[in-house]
Amino acid sequence: MEPSVRAPARLGIAERLAAMIRIPTVSAEREEGGDAFARFIKLLAELYPLLHEHLSSERFGEFGLVYTWHAAEPGEADPVVLMAHYDVVPVAGQESSWAVPPFEGRIVAGEVWGRGALDDKGALCVLLDAVENLLANGWAPPRPVLLVLGPDEEEHGTTGRQIATELHARGVTPWLVLDEGGAIVDIPFPGVDGLFAMVGLAEKGIMSVELSTAGEGGHASAPSGLTAVGRLARAVSRVNRNPFDVRLPRTVSSMLAALAAHANPRPARFYRLAAKVPWLTARLLLVGGSDGAALVRTSLAPTMLSGGSSANVLPSSATAMLNIRVNVGETTDGVLARLHKVIADPQVAIRMTEGDDPTPESSSDNAQFALIRSAVQAGYPGVATVPYLTTAATDGRHWHRFSPAVYRFAPLQMDGGLRAGIHGSDERVSIDSLVRGEHYYRAILKGLPA
Repeated sequence: MEPSVRAPARLGIAERLAAMIRIPTVSAEREEGGDAFARFIKLLAELYPLLHEHLSSERFGEFGLVYTWHAAEPGEADPVVLMAHYDVVPVAGQESSWAVPPFEGRIVAGEVWGRGALDDKGALCVLLDAVENLLANGWAPPRPVLLVLGPDEEEHGTTGRQIATELHARGVTPWLVLDEGGAIVDIPFPGVDGLFAMVGLAEKGIMSVELSTAGEGGHASAPSGLTAVGRLARAVSRVNRNPFDVRLPRTVSSMLAALAAHANPRPARFYRLAAKVPWLTARLLLVGGSDGAALVRTSLAPTMLSGGSSANVLPSSATAMLNIRVNVGETTDGVLARLHKVIADPQVAIRMTEGDDPTPESSSDNAQFALIRSAVQAGYPGVATVPYLTTAATDGRHWHRFSPAVYRFAPLQMDGGLRAGIHGSDERVSIDSLVRGEHYYRAILKGLPA
């Protein structure tokens, strides 16, 4: 049982995040019972009393939350949507590899440990802390602010889509949407040193595709032709041997151009040239490893295989699941058409079970991006802001239909070791990063135009 939180004002930002981590809001377990999610919502009311006193709140679905902060003066200005999610991925099977139990919420050597510290309770905590602190100072925004907290981002983001669709139906057309995505990182590009704020202008699409086939059962001692498992294995092998074409999104060109301003002289010349020659750059990034390839190509990973019931029985059916991240400029329909062409087997059924097209690319030359850049300086002085293509899926993707300015950035510092903890073991965040992240969100809010 989580300890009761008393005297919220006396708790520090690290203790507030630790309290959030202690409630295991695992999205994959939500349908088995939402007790943890209900307790988390109650905890927010205890941790942020001014927010709950001054902002109106609304539920979407069972556990989706939208807090509305009305403008100081009535007006026609479009609202701002600031997003985070409070569900986390499971730790089942990983417990023994954690140095600190994943839901203990322990503070060790200046860091808060636990599942969700980075993804995404840490960002949620600094956002709500900023709002609470501004309320304590009697401040109100010059335009409406909507705080959108999702309960199922890790499980398809159904509530996030519902919230975006319903709010748009009510006439909400955001001036700015800001969700998780990039972070403060040491970017792994040659000739570029230091930390950078990587802000996602777009994100790749996401697909889950099921391959299935059937065959005649029988005893394995008398096989006749290709079994269902063999046919499916051949199909998977064909898609692995035929990668998708390369394409350089405009966002990646913008990233390279921005890096040129911060690189050593010789690499800087290369980055400037690369930004101007997309076809060549796309091919060069392919040889830079999986991170580079993910920026210029639709990626495909077989993640689940099943078939057969016994070692000596011919399988009557077999299935495989493919996880696909669709590059900007392509579509889910185009990916399906290519799978049919590459697999080239009418006995293999191809079915998309989940799919979202890649998003449009927001601008890095507008007032919204300038505000983000300025806010980064408030939290991380001297750190440059760079456009970035988000290769993972976020709830922010559901807003591109309604707003031209959707960005992905969590104001937390993550080196390579910390990033490995996201969905992995020993997830943690530094207290210094939390404090800086709160400064960032305060700067975002105070910098909003009327």
